[in-house]
Amino acid sequence: MDITLRTRKDAVKLFLDTISPLKPFYSPCHAFLHLGNTGVHYGEKSARMEGFARILWGLGPLWSADNKNLPKEEQEEIREWLELYREGIIHGTTPEDEEYWGDIFDYDQKMVEVAAVVFAIAINRDKLWDPLEEREKKNLYNWLRQMNEHDMPKNNWRYFRILTNMMFRLLGLECSKERLEEDFGLMESFYTGDGWYCDGNPGQVDYYVAFAIHYYGLLYAKLMDGMEPERCRLLRERSTQFYNDYVYWFANNGEEIPFGRSLTYRYAHCGPFGAMAFADLDVDYGILKNLTLRNLESWMRRPVFDHSGILTIGYGYPSLSMSESYNGCGSPYWCNKAFLILGLNEDHPFWKAEPRNYPYEPKKLLIHPHMLITHDQYGHAQAYVAGQHLKHNHGGGPEKYEKFVYSNQFGFSVSKGTGLAEGAFDNTLAVSLKGENRYFMRWGQHDFSINHQTLTSRYSPIPGVTIESTVIPCFSWHVRIHKISNSIPVEAADGGFAIPQENCFQLEKGRKSGKFEAEDVKAEGNSLFAVFPWGISGIIGETGGMPELVSAFPNTNLLYNLTVIPTVRAVYEEGTHVMVTSVFADKSPEAEILMKEKPQVEILEKQIHVIYKGECVKVLL
Repeated sequence: MDITLRTRKDAVKLFLDTISPLKPFYSPCHAFLHLGNTGVHYGEKSARMEGFARILWGLGPLWSADNKNLPKEEQEEIREWLELYREGIIHGTTPEDEEYWGDIFDYDQKMVEVAAVVFAIAINRDKLWDPLEEREKKNLYNWLRQMNEHDMPKNNWRYFRILTNMMFRLLGLECSKERLEEDFGLMESFYTGDGWYCDGNPGQVDYYVAFAIHYYGLLYAKLMDGMEPERCRLLRERSTQFYNDYVYWFANNGEEIPFGRSLTYRYAHCGPFGAMAFADLDVDYGILKNLTLRNLESWMRRPVFDHSGILTIGYGYPSLSMSESYNGCGSPYWCNKAFLILGLNEDHPFWKAEPRNYPYEPKKLLIHPHMLITHDQYGHAQAYVAGQHLKHNHGGGPEKYEKFVYSNQFGFSVSKGTGLAEGAFDNTLAVSLKGENRYFMRWGQHDFSINHQTLTSRYSPIPGVTIESTVIPCFSWHVRIHKISNSIPVEAADGGFAIPQENCFQLEKGRKSGKFEAEDVKAEGNSLFAVFPWGISGIIGETGGMPELVSAFPNTNLLYNLTVIPTVRAVYEEGTHVMVTSVFADKSPEAEILMKEKPQVEILEKQIHVIYKGECVKVLL
């Protein structure tokens, strides 16, 4: 679906179009939404409640704003959704009802979904609370009050309880000030400075900082300003600081850098920009509008919905391979956080602003997420990463946090096994015992350092092998220097960027098929380049090695369902070795020109010099 978004009316239509296919899948009393039959660790009943709740992230804001200028049929549809959800909430919170959601217990998934319910009620008291009978209000309050009676993880989940007690206060109901202060105290302990938080794990900094911690904080700042002006001022101030870094995770065309877990939430990534407008932050609304609308447009161009119009588990296309243990069939609808902008009336500065590009610095060091991010003039954004680690692996942890670089145009791959093909080891150095074809990438780092020129990390992918990898970004190019100390014979495979094998619906004249052809692969000496009509990916073994084009297993890459990965392999007997590679990837019209602008690599006895556009980076061995 190729769409152009300009106005609130456009966004309302898009939202309604994405949720209207869901109507046949609600339970008879509308308290559950059943969208598929794949499993999730918290069980089917909670999964169906989750599906119900996550649509409220868009419906709540939509109901709260002025919809009088919308077409009559859309106004009627909005009223129908309100009746459906009011009925669902009543039945879901009535203990003796067949569609009762169930009591809340310690670490219950329903705690997550409560957030959408209480926020929708908080901004729609006249629609979701006042019309209820006293018995229905009592049931709803008693069900929500369980949030204060049970334990939950020490992470972003605490905001679900904060928002619950916020709603109680706004409605004049009894709340737990003790829980509120306890939870805000925990969130304060996560603060690392300059607007950044961690999410309970200091070594893991990902989109949860944005679409969870800051997002919820901005909702609180907007709704509680009259009661807690100082706390709300601080939340706004930190989000303003965060904005100046977070924009670097996006290109001006709206495409974000895929990194970390929960990527199946897709356009939830642009939700924090809408939250910044919702909370009246003093930032450029033209930039907020551009990044939000362009991000939504970019997702509508991808095959993320099935043929019945249901949003799928996956990222750039349907795929369970990249999912986490907590991704149920309704989970992707967390993306509706992007539609907080529907809570802004047409005359809001967000909608009145002219979309404007952000003036990116070509290279930006983000200290708190340990990233060196580059932006080129063609919308290619890359995040070079060191020092990230997912302590509790929900699935694909090494791939989602510990590759050398993440790209908004090439994505990254999640392994299906340990061989080179099924492992799909793009943008990482994978190591196997010699002759076994059983490879492992870095998973945990002994130490790391990052500055404006280089990223260095020390790690041990398998026992008996210690590696120090230094990466030098040079925009479309980057250079990797690996010092490998091994007490056992090993094979090392340094993978470049995964690139799609085909572009079958945009055939160029004279080509036999949509797939690449043999002459598209340029192999010479220690180098190999996949020079395809839709982009170029290549790698050079500066210290030798065997280049090869690895055909990755289907559905390993997040953006493309069938890819190849230029790779350099080398065998190392016991000892200490240096492996240097130069890696290139570009999809712009200037790709072949940029390919010729290779950094100069000088390998000396005690150090290596990388020279690019007059700048020399020296790495000691």
